Amino acid sequence: MPLWVFGYGSLVWNPGFDHEDRVLAMLPGYARTFCMRSIHHRGTDERPGLVLALDRAQGAACRGVAFRVPAVRAAATLEYLRERELISSAYLEEVHPITLDHGPTVEAVTYVVDTAHVQYCGGLPLETQAQIIARAVGGRGPNTEYLYNTAAHLAELGIEDADLDWLVARVRAIAGEQG
Repeated sequence: MPLWVFGYGSLVWNPGFDHEDRVLAMLPGYARTFCMRSIHHRGTDERPGLVLALDRAQGAACRGVAFRVPAVRAAATLEYLRERELISSAYLEEVHPITLDHGPTVEAVTYVVDTAHVQYCGGLPLETQAQIIARAVGGRGPNTEYLYNTAAHLAELGIEDADLDWLVARVRAIAGEQG
C-alpha cells in the first residue's frame, strides 16, 4: 500500500524524497499560516524567522500537494520526513483524510503545528509577519527565500493564497527600503 504525504509549504517545491505521483489535494479543517517561529531552518534563537504550518481552523481548507510514495519507500520516506519536520517537535505528525483533485479521498501523513509548543505564534498580524520574514536568516537560508519559493510554486500550480501574495509584496517593499 502506498504512503501519501500532504505538502503545503516547502514540501511543495522541495520534497526531498522520491515519489511516484504528485496530485493537487485539499485538507479540510486547517489553514496554511505563518504561525511557527523558525529557530533552525529560517531563523535563529536570537532572531527567529517564520515558517508555514497547518493551524486548525473551523471552516478552513488548505489546498496543497499530495505525494504518493511507493510502499517499498514508505519507511525511508517517513524517516527522512521525521528528521526534517520534527527537528524541534513544533510539528505533530498526524494522518488526515485529504481529497485528491479529480480523485478519491486518501489518508495522508500531514505535519500540523502543535499549538502548545513554544514556537507556536498563531494570530500574528500580516505586517508583523512581513517584518520578521524580511530580516530572518537560518541554517537553510533567508526567510524571504522560503516565502518567495513557496508563493511562486503555489501560484505555478494554480493554488491561490491571498495572504502569501500580500506578504510577498510587503516583504519585497521592506527589502527595498533596506537597501
